[in-house]
Amino acid sequence: MVNQKTSVRDLVARKSTGPKIVTVTAYDATFARLFDAAGVDIILIGDSLGMVVQGHENTLPVTLDEMIYHGRAVARARPRAHLVVDLPFMSYQISVESAVAAAGRVLKESGCEAVKLEGGAAILPQVSACVAAGIPVMGHLGLTPQSVHVFGGFHVQGRSSADQDRLVSDAQSLERAGAYAMVLEGIPSELAARITQTVRIPTIGIFAGPHCDGQVLVCYDMLGLQPELKFRFVKRYAELGQQAIDATRDFVDEVRSGQFPDESHSVARQNGS
Repeated sequence: MVNQKTSVRDLVARKSTGPKIVTVTAYDATFARLFDAAGVDIILIGDSLGMVVQGHENTLPVTLDEMIYHGRAVARARPRAHLVVDLPFMSYQISVESAVAAAGRVLKESGCEAVKLEGGAAILPQVSACVAAGIPVMGHLGLTPQSVHVFGGFHVQGRSSADQDRLVSDAQSLERAGAYAMVLEGIPSELAARITQTVRIPTIGIFAGPHCDGQVLVCYDMLGLQPELKFRFVKRYAELGQQAIDATRDFVDEVRSGQFPDESHSVARQNGS
C-alpha cells in the first residue's frame, strides 16, 4: 500500500533489499506534509532546530519540552514517513532512568515513533534500557553535535586508525544494544563504508560519503533557506531563502506604492458586483 506507515521493520529490511533510505529534518506540520508528499522515508525532528529555528550557535540549549513540542507538530501532519525525535543534551546522559523517562515522554506526548541518541560505548546502557522498554532507538556516531565542546568545534571525526577502530566497535555495540539504525556524521567515506559493511542495521550518512544505506539532510540546508550559510558537504536543491527575500521585497514595494491590495483582493460588495 502506497500510504502504509513506514515502520522500523521496513527500514531494517532496506539494508538488504534497498532502495536507499531518504531522511529529511522537519520541525512543523507544514514541512512534514510537504516532505511526506515528496516520498521521504524518515522525518527527523532534530535538535538542529536549536540552530536553524531558534538561532543558537549549537544544539545544546534545546530542551526536552521543546523537542516534544516540535515532534507533536510534525506528528499532527499524520505522515506516512517514520518519525524520529532527537533526545536533547543532558536528557539521557545522566542515567539510564533519565534516558528511559525522556524517551518515554517523547513517544507518549509527541506521537512520534522513535528516538535518536548520540554516542557510543558510554550510552549503551541507555540504549539497551530504552529498547527493553519498547522504545525504538536510532544511534548517532562520528561528529555528534552535542559533543561540540569536546571536539573543539564541528570537525571531522575518525581520522586516525585508533579512532576508526573505536567507531567500528561502537557501531557494533550499538547494534547489539538493540539500535535499529544509526546516523554516521562527519567521518571519512571509507570509514562509513567499513561500518556499513560491518553492521546489519541501516546506516544513514551526513557528510560521510556515498556508501551508507541512506542519507539525511537538514531541510533548511537542503532548501537554501539560509542564503548566508554554505556548507561544502551540503547540496542545495533550491534557493528558497533568496526567493522568500525577493517575494517579500515585491510585497513591500506593492504595499508602499499602493498596488496591493487592488479590487481583486478586496471583500466583494454586498450586491455581488
